[in-house]
Amino acid sequence: MQLNGVTGMSQVLVLNASYEPLNITTWRRATVLMLKGKAESLEEDVTHRLRHDTMLPTVIRLRYFVHVPFRELPLTRKNILQRDHNCCQYCGYQGEQLSIDHVVPRSRGGGDNWENVTTACLPCNVLKGNRTPQEANMPLKKKPYRPLGNLSFEATKQIHSGHHNEWKKYVIGWAN
Repeated sequence: MQLNGVTGMSQVLVLNASYEPLNITTWRRATVLMLKGKAESLEEDVTHRLRHDTMLPTVIRLRYFVHVPFRELPLTRKNILQRDHNCCQYCGYQGEQLSIDHVVPRSRGGGDNWENVTTACLPCNVLKGNRTPQEANMPLKKKPYRPLGNLSFEATKQIHSGHHNEWKKYVIGWAN
């Protein structure tokens, strides 16, 4: 369904009352929250109007604080590739032949943790072998880090794709 040229897929960043990103929702759900008085619009898309006096929201803030229990993001292949933007951290290759590399090899005491795994293309992974990046003279483009969570992945993807640049000031680590 469309409303003034807006598809149902338009996304809105939802912030807690403390301005922390909570999730990403549709413009419909965001509008309902605003109409019920549960949220306020902070950023709007000036090119689309819901009504003559209301523009399409792109960032809303809840008027009440929602307690969200901390859940650590699991260390999975998908999450590692997403953190590294599907890009080899040694040569910059983006494509199908990507693998996971241990910065300090497991055989040399390196563990399975966010700070020791990175994305590598198959040729770089084979070339590095059982050595550290320093020993192989293969510096990392970006030091591995523990991501903040799934929301930062999705929001970062939206910002990097040129959509929702107004989210930058609300999403910590968007440039990672």
